[in-house]
Amino acid sequence: MEKQTVFITGSASGFGMLAAVELAKRGCQVIASMRNLEKAEKLKSLCSMHQMEDRVNIVQLDVTRPNGFPDLLNDLPPVDILINNAGFAMGGFCEEVSLEEYKEQFETNFFGLIAVTQAFLPAMRARKKGTIINISSISGKVGFPGLSPYVASKHALEGWTECLRMEVKPFGIDVFLIEPGSFKTSIWSTGKTIARNSLVESSPYSFFKKAILHELEKGEAKYEDPQIVASLIADLCMSKEAGRLRYPVGKGVKTTLFLKNMIPWKKWEQIFLKKLLGK
Repeated sequence: MEKQTVFITGSASGFGMLAAVELAKRGCQVIASMRNLEKAEKLKSLCSMHQMEDRVNIVQLDVTRPNGFPDLLNDLPPVDILINNAGFAMGGFCEEVSLEEYKEQFETNFFGLIAVTQAFLPAMRARKKGTIINISSISGKVGFPGLSPYVASKHALEGWTECLRMEVKPFGIDVFLIEPGSFKTSIWSTGKTIARNSLVESSPYSFFKKAILHELEKGEAKYEDPQIVASLIADLCMSKEAGRLRYPVGKGVKTTLFLKNMIPWKKWEQIFLKKLLGK
C-alpha cells in the first residue's frame, strides 16, 4: 500500500495525539494539528521516543478560525485521510446554559468540524478518493443529564455525517463515525468546561450535579485506555473496505446503544434516573 498522508485535528492530547503516533508507526505521513503549539511537547516526545520525527509534522490550526485554512492548505501535500478529532466537553443544565455557551460548544465540536471538512473535500473529490473519520461519542446517540451542550453537538455531528457519507460516496470518498464511551483522556479534565450558572450553589439542579459528579468519580477507575480508540482509527485508515458508518467502542457502549434502541423511552428513563438518583 502506498504511503498515505493523514491530517488530524486536536492532536495535542488524547485520541488525536495517540492516533498520530499509531499512524506514523504504521508508515503514514501525519500532519498533526492543534490550536496551541505550546501543548505540542508531549507529542514531540512520543515521536522522538519512537524515532518518528520525520513522519509527524506538527502545525497550528484553530478549527474555529477558518480564514486561516487556505494558507495552511497551500503548504500541505495532498491529504488522503482527514480525522476530525478536535473538541471539548461542556457541562451544564439546559435551563442554565446560556445561548453564548451553547454557541461556544458548537463552534468547535460542530461548525469547526464542518469548516475543516469543507476545506479538504474539493481536493479529495477531484482525486476521486479519500477518507474522513469523525470522532463522535456515545453522547451522539444517548442524552445524559448535565451534558446538554456536548450531547447536542455530538447529536448534530451524527446527523450531519450521515448526510455527508451519502453525498460523497459517489466520488470515492469514505466517511466513518467513531463513537467512544468513557476513556482516560483530557476531555473530562482539562477539556471540560462547566456553564457558569450551573456552578453556583443556589442552582435548583445542584442535587443532579452532586449525583453526576459522584458517578463520574466512581466510574473514573473503569475508564479504558485511549490507545484502543487510536488503534481503531488506524485500522480504519488502513482498511481497503468501505465498511459500515458507525464504530461504537468502549466497555458497555454497544449494550447501552442496543438497550436504548430496544426498550420504550419511559422504561429507559426510569432505569437511567434510578441509577443516577437512586429513586
